[in-house]
Amino acid sequence: MTDAPALPRDSGAPLKLFDSLTRSLEAFEPVHPGEARVYSCGPTVYNFPHIGNMRAYVFADTLGRTLSYKGYKLTHVINITDVGHLTDDGDAGEDKLEKAAAEKVQSIWDIARHYTEAYWADVKALNIRQPAHWSIATDYVPQMIEFAKAIADKHCYELDGGLYFDTTSVADYGRLARHGTDEGESRIDPVDGKRHPADFAIWRKTPAGETRQMEWDSPWGRGAPGWHLECSVMSEALLGFPFDIHTGGIDHREIHHPNEIAQNQAHSCSDASGARIWMHNNFLVERSGKMSKSSGEFLRVQLLIDKGYHPLAYRLMCLQAHYRSELEFSWEGLGAAFTRLKRMVMAVAPVRDAETAEVIDQRLTELLAKFDAAISDDLNTAVALTLLEEAAAMKKIDASQKRATLAAIDAVLGLDLLSVTRADLRVRPKAATIAEAEIEATLIRRKEARAAKDFAASDALRDELIAAGVEVMDGDPIGWDWRLDT
Repeated sequence: MTDAPALPRDSGAPLKLFDSLTRSLEAFEPVHPGEARVYSCGPTVYNFPHIGNMRAYVFADTLGRTLSYKGYKLTHVINITDVGHLTDDGDAGEDKLEKAAAEKVQSIWDIARHYTEAYWADVKALNIRQPAHWSIATDYVPQMIEFAKAIADKHCYELDGGLYFDTTSVADYGRLARHGTDEGESRIDPVDGKRHPADFAIWRKTPAGETRQMEWDSPWGRGAPGWHLECSVMSEALLGFPFDIHTGGIDHREIHHPNEIAQNQAHSCSDASGARIWMHNNFLVERSGKMSKSSGEFLRVQLLIDKGYHPLAYRLMCLQAHYRSELEFSWEGLGAAFTRLKRMVMAVAPVRDAETAEVIDQRLTELLAKFDAAISDDLNTAVALTLLEEAAAMKKIDASQKRATLAAIDAVLGLDLLSVTRADLRVRPKAATIAEAEIEATLIRRKEARAAKDFAASDALRDELIAAGVEVMDGDPIGWDWRLDT
């Protein structure tokens, strides 16, 4: 992350965030003065995350960076779900990890470890900051059993399949998803014996005659916790109730988070949801259907890299849209974001090595005030990006102050502009058939041909490089780049 100078926050705009519970902008008022405690629903590690999954973590990272920028001491928790998440979010089907282990004839623990490390690699590639805690679900099973025991008598009932939560035992169940209104929806599948359609499993018993790779003893039989229980337990254990902000994808708003809230209400013996503000990013849409993990070669960060795109181009693509807006993915759109990223890197290069200094130039202080207003207005990153470009383009400005301004803005946007170089952005496509040493040798030959005024040979060498997927850029210090087909 770029280094950012300490800038005064007391005169900045108040931070306002959209709360999915109230469907309105709310002023951020921390539970603990000077602190910000945030919980983000993490991945279920049964497969690689696709780029739509990763949009949620770019959003959560931008939120965390904004809270840090505003002067709060941030404690951010992201969980790793390695048990309990079923193949249907509507509380039906098989456990995703158990199913993957059976299909691949592998240890469930090995599968969870492999895909957790793959997810962490994507986190690093997208310049997402490390949270204070990675909470692993299986590390908290004893606490989950104790949490369930505390609410079982008043709020739960047993069926042959396990312990179920009675959603009518808490006030206003489903208000986050607007259940019971035209705006809401319910995808919870029926289970024989459930008192109410929306009731959900707290603990699932292992069916008679079966053995799971992940199972524990409990008062309700040997089995495993429900997905919803995990996040309630881990968020309380690491952040305490109430904490400040809970984030997740908009799909979590319909079932998973309403069920978390119900559990939190039951455990706290109150109507409190557990978090003061619930925030959700919208979907990333890809029209060809390759966003689904069932499609085979689905869209993941490594695929973007294999095609020659730097992963920060995808981060920029996400930042160009508001996190609550649906974002459509296309290769053309990613290419445009990549071009914009290259221009940004070139624009900030002249001040990269300058010392930072206090920002006193009026043009810069006014621009920083606009940036603060934009990012404080529910993370308006689209406007923040234009202000970054405006700052980078300013002429006749002190280099040290300019660098400080760019560092402060980029500390929130996370594009690493003061560290990444143009050469770093030249990512070799996996399908490239020519080595970089061969490219350089051909360019030397072409330069010699031009010097000898043998323009026919020069043009032939240029065409040879183009055919090999290389774009020659005369007059550009970098000399050449990969020619990316979208």
